[in-house]
Amino acid sequence: MTSRIDPSLLSRCLVLAGPTACGKTQLALEWAERIGGEIVAMDSMSLYRGMDIGTAKPTSEQQQRVRHHLLDVIAPHQEYSLADYVVASSKVCATIVGADRVPIFVGGTGLYLRGVLRGVFDGPAADWPLREQLAADAAGQEAGWLWSQLQQVDPVSAARLHPNDTRRLVRALEVHALTGRPLSEQQDEGPGPRETRPRRVLWLSPPRDWLYARIDARVVRMCEDGLVEEVKDLLAEDPPPGRTARQALGYKEIIDHLEGRMTLAEAIDTIQRHTRRFARKQTTWFRNLEECDEVPVSGEEDVAELVGRLQDM
Repeated sequence: MTSRIDPSLLSRCLVLAGPTACGKTQLALEWAERIGGEIVAMDSMSLYRGMDIGTAKPTSEQQQRVRHHLLDVIAPHQEYSLADYVVASSKVCATIVGADRVPIFVGGTGLYLRGVLRGVFDGPAADWPLREQLAADAAGQEAGWLWSQLQQVDPVSAARLHPNDTRRLVRALEVHALTGRPLSEQQDEGPGPRETRPRRVLWLSPPRDWLYARIDARVVRMCEDGLVEEVKDLLAEDPPPGRTARQALGYKEIIDHLEGRMTLAEAIDTIQRHTRRFARKQTTWFRNLEECDEVPVSGEEDVAELVGRLQDM
């Protein structure tokens, strides 16, 4: 079974994607105000309540300017699948379109973008004993063992996943074990007909040096704004953050700092490096999706000017 957004709704949507720290938030606000839009967050971590600073979540003032959806959906100890996101975003789009307004997906999670555009194969329900057995087997092997196991039974999925992406490697192995078929054969990977796609799927493509400077500065600012205290508060919750929330970019490194594995300066440097690497991966996602149109930006444009360019497109 594949979860997907109704094509009649998707064709009414716009998408504004781009790597982290490229200026999507402010641009989306201006665009939404100009065309009567509402923003649908397309970010796997801003779903979590209490994870505000490290996810660069829109402020309360920004959310008052334009209505936002799919922020603060779950607690940090909970899990949320791609299929969950696609189902929820379909309902949100129906509500927005029903109010005669424009849904604008805004974010940088490439997997979510592909799910919005092409749907997602739900697959069998989680088999937790099998997952625990795979985790136990992997713990007794060298790094990369899960990836090598997947490469034997589903080389297409293995080629698409990082060897350290344990959660998705386990899921792909689980699907193969439960269905006898590779996950890659069961997913709808191809783009749909043009009439079923969003009106436009645009992604911002800034110069790398400019983006990296913004990333480095933003990480420092996040720490100045209280990221360490935010992580402390999350760890004090009962129950504490789950596996996915703890691995979030920025949070994992601060947890390592709080648990004595690195200094704050080392944590900041590590977050900056990991975020720059993440931005490169995001760019690869957008370039590899046929539905996406690249919008080169210099970083020096006036926001109103850039909104005009988007509307002209």
